[in-house]
Amino acid sequence: MDYGTFQGILTIIVMVTFVGIFFWAYSKHSKSKFDEAANLVFADDEKTTRSQDSGEQK
Repeated sequence: MDYGTFQGILTIIVMVTFVGIFFWAYSKHSKSKFDEAANLVFADDEKTTRSQDSGEQK
């Protein structure tokens, strides 16, 4: 196996991996998990706001 064949096989492996990750990231099954993870920042902010409003100390 020469260097050119190795590069071709490696290119195909990387391309298949990229397409797999792309379909995994945009699948309907993963959407709910990603939406939940995206809102975690706001959930932490709500806790901080509540504790400041009620006069509690951290």
